[in-house]
Amino acid sequence: MTFSVLATDGNGAVGIAVTSSSPAVAARCIHLRPGVGGASSQNITDPRLGTELLDALASGLDARAALASVTQGREHIDHRQLTVLGLDGAGAAYSGSGSLGIHHHAVAPQVVAAGNLLADTEVIDAVVAGFEAATGDLEERLLAAVEAGLAAGGEAGPLHSAGLSVVRDVAWRVTDLRVDWSERPVEELRDLLKVWMPQRDDYVTRGLDPTVAPSYGVPGDE
Repeated sequence: MTFSVLATDGNGAVGIAVTSSSPAVAARCIHLRPGVGGASSQNITDPRLGTELLDALASGLDARAALASVTQGREHIDHRQLTVLGLDGAGAAYSGSGSLGIHHHAVAPQVVAAGNLLADTEVIDAVVAGFEAATGDLEERLLAAVEAGLAAGGEAGPLHSAGLSVVRDVAWRVTDLRVDWSERPVEELRDLLKVWMPQRDDYVTRGLDPTVAPSYGVPGDE
């Protein structure tokens, strides 16, 4: 039902883009922690695993060791699909034997991708290649990766939700965009990103120092 890409830009930013046939996929699958890394928990999702993977990274384990600490001896783990990535760019992935339909994962420097109920395993390889070929901010590269996976066939069925989140050097998600139910979620996510990116850094400034933050001229704030 889902495919995702987790990546870092090598400069302290880490983010995830995900899309699915189920509603509100980003609410369950995206797990990020500034200064630590990222994780995704998907397939028959247990969101607790994403938090545990981040805790393991924060404790000093690398991505492979963090994944092993969460999966070994875990009840129902065969039903889960997980990715994890540290800020050092080293990642790891797990696809349990109960992963749905055609499933696949791939790990490369600074990027991990995984999916289930895919049109073909090549979808995930296309996601990784799409990220590696893309340029610009991490948000742009993540969405380009998802679009590459979609162009390679995407899921076996129609997509209905998508999300994209990034953390950097502040204690919150500097980008956190979601399309929770749509007939064209990836396209709508692209539209959202076009609106968001010119304003992203100004919203960080608003949090850190509102006295120098710009106004966008909304009614009542001209």
